[in-house]
Amino acid sequence: MNTVQSHVIQEVQGHIGLLTLNRPQALNALSLDMIRDITAALLAWRDDDAITAVLVRGATQEGKGVAFCAGGDIRFFHQAAHAGDARLEDFFTEEYSLNHLIHSYPKPCIALMDGVVMGGGMGIGQGAQIRVVTERTKMAMPETNIGLFPDVGGGYFLSRCPGAVGEYLALTGQMLNAGDAIAWGLADVYVASNALPALIETLVDQPMDNAAQATAAVHALAHDKPAAVQADHRAAIDAHFSKADVQAIAASLQTDASEWAAHTLQALRKRSPLMLCVALEQVRRARQMTLAQDLRMERDLVRNCFAIQPLASNDTVEGIRALAVDKDHAPRWNPARLEDVTAATVAAYFVSPWPAHAHPLRGL
Repeated sequence: MNTVQSHVIQEVQGHIGLLTLNRPQALNALSLDMIRDITAALLAWRDDDAITAVLVRGATQEGKGVAFCAGGDIRFFHQAAHAGDARLEDFFTEEYSLNHLIHSYPKPCIALMDGVVMGGGMGIGQGAQIRVVTERTKMAMPETNIGLFPDVGGGYFLSRCPGAVGEYLALTGQMLNAGDAIAWGLADVYVASNALPALIETLVDQPMDNAAQATAAVHALAHDKPAAVQADHRAAIDAHFSKADVQAIAASLQTDASEWAAHTLQALRKRSPLMLCVALEQVRRARQMTLAQDLRMERDLVRNCFAIQPLASNDTVEGIRALAVDKDHAPRWNPARLEDVTAATVAAYFVSPWPAHAHPLRGL
């Protein structure tokens, strides 16, 4: 069986449901149609006794780079915000519902996070029971760079990283290799990219009645993971990113004479000051939340990101414009300085625009 639905290929091989994100020219960035196709396939396979496990991977195209999924279609966000397109609301409601479905999926789900794994790709990959990374993995949650916060459950899974690593990743968007991802709890096993076809064959050929069998099959083809590039900075990360607020984090970094601290501070200064503060609050609130609670909070946040500030001076719209539309990489943040972000401004983003009984994710 091999059917193509938009940019998602669904196949059944043996007892495995195989999903291929098939938009390589856009690094498999998620559209609303893709989210709907993935959701429909997972729901059908969940209730199909012949399917014992699900595997998700990204398609590649010569000359386009390797990606599992580079995130959501942010150019669509920009266009939809300007057009008042209701599909923008649908996108986030359905994407976050998909994130919850994957996290709670009753059958083993294996994510082959080969290549670029960012944003929406993390929302899919982090929910899998078995998260495979390769030497080509480039993992990040870089949303503050576009005037957004680490969504798709980012508050939940980043806050479960050790120490203050979650705060560090949420604010800086630092890219991780496979070793970093495993060391910090964002991946489970390392497999060389040239061994992935053999891994799929093995999974297809072996019985897969439970997660333990799936895990054993994957680990049988595992390789020694590469060194964690960021591991040497763990003590500094905890020292600086455990501070009370973003201003205190920046001040702490400024007292550190290391090259790493200077580079980190420089990265923070390029991000939206408002979204740095929102992201820090998000991760710290999420540490005490269930996944469903976190996703409801993030749904509130993303609605407010597009609604609180007027379009002409909206950090999210402006950040996407600068990175993906005009590509001038010169966003005009509002406010421009960290010192001008007030606690009241940040708090407003966490006020739900819906009563609990009408929340779009009330059913999670």
